[in-house]
Amino acid sequence: MTLRLDVKENGFEEKFAAFLAAKRENDADVNEAVAEIIDGVRRGGDKALFEYTKRFDRLELTAETAKVSEREIEKAVKSCSKETLDALYLAAERIEAFHEKQMPESRMFTDETGALTGWRWTSVFAAGLYVPGGTAAYPSSVLMNAIPAKVAGVKRIVMAVPAPEGKLNPLVLAAADCVGIDEIYRIGGAQAIAAMAYGTETIRPVDMIVGPGNAYVAAAKRQVFGKVGIDMIAGPSEILVVADETANPSWTATDLLSQAEHDRSAQSILITDSEAFADKVCAEIEEQLKKLSRSDIAAESWKNNGAVFIVGNVYEDAAALVDRVAPEHLELYVKDPEELCKRVHHAGSIFLGGFTPEAVGDYIGGPNHVLPTARSARFSSGLGTQSFMKRSTILSCTQRTLDKVGRAAVLLAEAEGLTAHAESVRRRL
Repeated sequence: MTLRLDVKENGFEEKFAAFLAAKRENDADVNEAVAEIIDGVRRGGDKALFEYTKRFDRLELTAETAKVSEREIEKAVKSCSKETLDALYLAAERIEAFHEKQMPESRMFTDETGALTGWRWTSVFAAGLYVPGGTAAYPSSVLMNAIPAKVAGVKRIVMAVPAPEGKLNPLVLAAADCVGIDEIYRIGGAQAIAAMAYGTETIRPVDMIVGPGNAYVAAAKRQVFGKVGIDMIAGPSEILVVADETANPSWTATDLLSQAEHDRSAQSILITDSEAFADKVCAEIEEQLKKLSRSDIAAESWKNNGAVFIVGNVYEDAAALVDRVAPEHLELYVKDPEELCKRVHHAGSIFLGGFTPEAVGDYIGGPNHVLPTARSARFSSGLGTQSFMKRSTILSCTQRTLDKVGRAAVLLAEAEGLTAHAESVRRRL
């Protein structure tokens, strides 16, 4: 039964805390199996990689057939409708324009001692992009993961996409072509993550791996972290809509269901200051569920994980609850969304006003849809241009600098018992 609580009722705090602590999915214990696969690929290279591909994807590969050819990519692009390709290219243009504005600036300056200090931003050399295959084919994920890497200056992007029984989604290949990815391998699962992290005879290793996947892919990304960088470990999708009586209950219901239809573990939350509005939204959800193509999934998600919270005033009370949830997606569907936005601190991506459904952000808004889930927006950000970059600090001292501050460095080094540290500065004074 969908949870419904009023902040004024007795026991709200305990029930809300229990809601936040609830686990929405049963994580399969796949760590041992994944560790075996990673070790197999690390030691066995192509041979192990192709054996796992045959076992899990029922596809026999060789060094010559593992990589998707230019001809296959061209054929895939031609098989897509012009209208869909135009939409894909428009999305790519908007995503690129947004991420170009995220480019950080390097900076150098001289302090009062004459020391030159600063920092410099540079991109990683190579990034690996994992794209789910089979029925879960999302060309939008290709754009969202690859474009910020391109904008950051990553020279080599490797895409791994499983091809169960040899089948690849044409639009996924078209998206890769759109952003200029030409190194695409028909491999998936933990074995693909291992191949990109450690390299094989056919696939050179990368510096960073991004992209969504199943429990095996998520576990593999955890286990190779440190050998390579990763974007994040994504959990089930979630949306929180804050709405007042100025909102359209039908639109609000659709927005809540847009996340519920992702999977049974997804979560949709409504915060409102109107009991009557909440009733209308819940009634709309029941009606709209009858017409959805994934109604069974959405209905189970809404029933088991959905929630409605009634507050006294959305501007005074909602922000504190939002910050505790720290949702992946936050819609502020109120009369003055900008004012409410100022009061919110924790959210992956925020959508302001009735004409900004979260679904626009999934495809064509511009901001990235790879976002922190499971309350991790409290301390992390979504994927962006800087995700593929790192900062090096720079320091250049003069004799004057050391004469002014060197004695302090010597004293601190001696206090820590590091005499070589102290001597390396003392000899220059």
